[in-house]
Amino acid sequence: MTEPNPRPWRDLTDPRRAGATDRLEEGLKEPEFENLDIPEALGTVRVTVDDHKIKRYAFTHDDHSPWHLTESPFGGKRVGHAALLGNDLVQLFTLVYAASQVVGYHTEEQMWFDSPAVLDEVVTLSGTYTEAYRRRGEGYVVMEATATGEDGRSIVRHRGVEILKTDPGAIGGRGSAAPERRVTGEVPEGARTVGTLGPDVRPGDVLAPLHKTVTAEQAAVFSRVGEYVRNIHNDIDVARAGGLRVPIVQGQQQFGVLAQLLTLRSGPLFLTSGWLRVKFLAPLEVFEPFTSTGVVTAVTPVDDGLRVDLEVWVRRDADNRLLTAGWAAVTVPAS
Repeated sequence: MTEPNPRPWRDLTDPRRAGATDRLEEGLKEPEFENLDIPEALGTVRVTVDDHKIKRYAFTHDDHSPWHLTESPFGGKRVGHAALLGNDLVQLFTLVYAASQVVGYHTEEQMWFDSPAVLDEVVTLSGTYTEAYRRRGEGYVVMEATATGEDGRSIVRHRGVEILKTDPGAIGGRGSAAPERRVTGEVPEGARTVGTLGPDVRPGDVLAPLHKTVTAEQAAVFSRVGEYVRNIHNDIDVARAGGLRVPIVQGQQQFGVLAQLLTLRSGPLFLTSGWLRVKFLAPLEVFEPFTSTGVVTAVTPVDDGLRVDLEVWVRRDADNRLLTAGWAAVTVPAS
């Protein structure tokens, strides 16, 4: 296990360092496809899952479940949200690459949920760029990363795909070149809507939807405005320079909403047996209402219950456009 990089991006949280971003990024590489060195270790950092971190995430997702703020089914201890560490894992690249030079586009996110992080636990994050390729004139990079608890257990595992540097206004909404498993986001006629995935779950069941609006304030906090980082999610000038009308909601933030939906519908088992993989199809602007839901595609008996497979998605309310689509799985009790 390596020691933390001397320039972890969390150092920017000290307000006395306002305007110091350029100095902190001295010696870091510019995020250009040609600068990738695959495989490339991005380093290891340690993060404390403290009260502030949990409450900040609760604000950004409007997810104030008592599991995170008072007590949980996990021995009564306060635990972090399922996707609490997702953005920390995505941001590991900033240990090697200059974050202020990035105008990237997150195209795919995948996480395996193995155990919850407990309040005040020090979690170790480690990541590597494992693959890079070009497609349709854009340079893509794949990151694989892990979050490990103090006792060595796996908390979450991550695999993300990002276009390293691009014009987000031009590429947003272009869609996947050849989606291998298409999610239509259509609800079967006469489908049963379920608030809880229980022993009677069956294929065709539709998850009771979760309605949200991410405000500019929530998007900014999630996208590191408190660390004096400017990007297309927290700064209107940067967004417009990237061809956008206003800041857009980070893909990882939408991922967190789907993780919240699945936690609400399947209970604490999602934090110990869940899996979620999504593709980001079109940008979501701040203040745009949207709805997330999903449909059960298969139910399979397994040793410890029922494995439930689903298709999940996010649609913008104004025009019903499919913004994010993917697949999920969770094990629920059989009785």
